[in-house]
Amino acid sequence: MTTSTQPLTIDTLIARYAEGIAFVADEPAATTVSDFIDQLGTAAENFDMARFDTDGVNAAATYLADANASTDDTERTVLLKRAADNLVFVDNLADEYRDMC
Repeated sequence: MTTSTQPLTIDTLIARYAEGIAFVADEPAATTVSDFIDQLGTAAENFDMARFDTDGVNAAATYLADANASTDDTERTVLLKRAADNLVFVDNLADEYRDMC
């Protein structure tokens, strides 16, 4: 049996992580890439104030911005994969942050 997975796009990353990031950023969930990148920055600042490691969140924002600007499909795919890899633990961080509030 073959399983299909949703292609990795900026929109799928926003759909997957926007709610958790929005909570940490104390803003409504982002719906655009620029808003999501901005919220990642705000969330990183808030995580940092709570003494959480923010390297992955900051890297994800950079990779997303670069992917959004890229005109090369292969490069965009690689950058989105790197952003996704850096966001993999953001839900856990958001849950820990939520527990602190």
